[in-house]
Amino acid sequence: MSATGSVEELGALSARARALALLRVRSRATAVAILPAAAAVVLLVAQAQGRLGGGVWDTVLRAVTACAVVVLLLAATVTVAVARARPAVSPTVALTEEAAPDLYRLVRDLADRLDVPAPSAIALTPDCDSWLEDRTHPAARTGATDLARGLTGGRRGRRVPAAPVLVIGSPFLWWMRVAELRAVLAPVVAGTGPSAHPDIAAARRFVRGLDAVVADASAPGQGFLRRVPSVFAGSVARILLRGCRGHAAEMERCVAAAASVRAQGVDYGLRIVAQEQVGLAYAGWDRLLTRVALPAWRMGRWPSRLDAGVVSALTELSRRDRLAEGFASRLGERPACDLLEEPGAADEAASLLAARLFHGGPAETGPGWSPVDWQQYPEEVVDRKWRTEAARLHRVLDAMGVATSVSVGATGPGTPAADGPAVPTLARVIGHLTAPGGNSEELAAGIGAAVARDEAGAATGPGTDGGKAEAGATPAADPLDAWGPVPLPLFPLQPPRTGTELLADHVVAMVCCAAVDTAGAAPGLDWLDGPALLVDGGRRTDLGGPVLSLVEDGDAEPLRSWLSTVGVRADKPVRLV
Repeated sequence: MSATGSVEELGALSARARALALLRVRSRATAVAILPAAAAVVLLVAQAQGRLGGGVWDTVLRAVTACAVVVLLLAATVTVAVARARPAVSPTVALTEEAAPDLYRLVRDLADRLDVPAPSAIALTPDCDSWLEDRTHPAARTGATDLARGLTGGRRGRRVPAAPVLVIGSPFLWWMRVAELRAVLAPVVAGTGPSAHPDIAAARRFVRGLDAVVADASAPGQGFLRRVPSVFAGSVARILLRGCRGHAAEMERCVAAAASVRAQGVDYGLRIVAQEQVGLAYAGWDRLLTRVALPAWRMGRWPSRLDAGVVSALTELSRRDRLAEGFASRLGERPACDLLEEPGAADEAASLLAARLFHGGPAETGPGWSPVDWQQYPEEVVDRKWRTEAARLHRVLDAMGVATSVSVGATGPGTPAADGPAVPTLARVIGHLTAPGGNSEELAAGIGAAVARDEAGAATGPGTDGGKAEAGATPAADPLDAWGPVPLPLFPLQPPRTGTELLADHVVAMVCCAAVDTAGAAPGLDWLDGPALLVDGGRRTDLGGPVLSLVEDGDAEPLRSWLSTVGVRADKPVRLV
């Protein structure tokens, strides 16, 4: 046997040993539950045979029997809770073999080369990661019925195979080439070998069941009659989890080590290079979500081609960053998304799921929640965002009683008109923030309250109750059904913005509106930084500093200098939403 084979076998044996340790924890818990019943049976048999006298032994028998009944009832409560609990299932977009025959063929061939069972199905997740997920629990089968035909060639109507589902990060399919994806997936697919071992599978089901019981115990909205046994079962599950946490972590580490060793025989050299693309894709995906997608989501629009946007973002990064040079040259090779029959449909489904996970949007499009193409992004998102925030800024100023303003035709920025109408000009904002009685903190608080009201109104508006989402090329159940009443978003991208940050954003929006209306500027999209102001075809990145000087220090001179350079008229009214 080769050294690699010996290391792999050692890892597999270690994983099985840890799995047996986990199962011993379960066996001990079972033994504790039936011990009083066993003692009661022994006493009853002894009494029936006449080996026990009356008096004290009758009292002992009654006490032990009562204790056994109580313990068995409590054990049954925990058992029922474990059986009814729904283990966590990652929200994904299902891909049937009809929707991605080439991808299924690649994974099946990869499993054959690794001599491991093929995954039962493939699903996409809007994240830069890939893993195997056990979905054999009955609660997970509802959304996986259409996957039953999977890689194992099952027929419609059969039970979901025991092999786990292969979950692939959707950005990988668009950024990676076919050979790179195969190399990256090799260690993941190799994990189906240890997963097929009965002891490891049973140990994982045991731990996942305990996790699900703990989660159910803390779920809100339970009635008193259901909450009492749920809390008790959760307490017992926590005790058992503390006893097996170390064994579970070590088992998974050994499984991963064994899978990694087995995968060394498949594209090992290419995998080292492909891991660089994993890190790069993660950086581009994070930047795209936080800088580009998040502003659109806040405006009630969701970019429908996020995965394709990753390619544009990383191509832009390779143009700017010398460390990324050469990565874009790979784009001439066949992308992994070509393995899908309809890449656009899969990208759209993954993009909608990303919006729901990271922002909390509804499951279906509606009046306040619609897709947007990248070509429409500058007009539909950037310009609309600026004008919405500028309108909100002036509404707050109106509510604060800042009625005087610079009238049309005033002599210069910041020059107040005695009794002029409150027109939406940039000069009105500058004048308030630089006036001796101006209160930027009050304005920031007012904007924060207005943003909260608008977001609350959008959350309860039409189309937010959602329905069923399209899953790739396959109509399926809502991917978030398994999460129950957990509030969205499940994974917020950013902490709530402070009042000062909101005020600065709104002042920037007002400046950009003035630049578009009076200086011929245009809204644009920067793949790494999101909304951008284009002046004479070039992106201006020097607006943040002058705005912060105005907001934080009340110093308008840097901003006035910037306005003069660009040719913006602060005294002219701007068009609001």
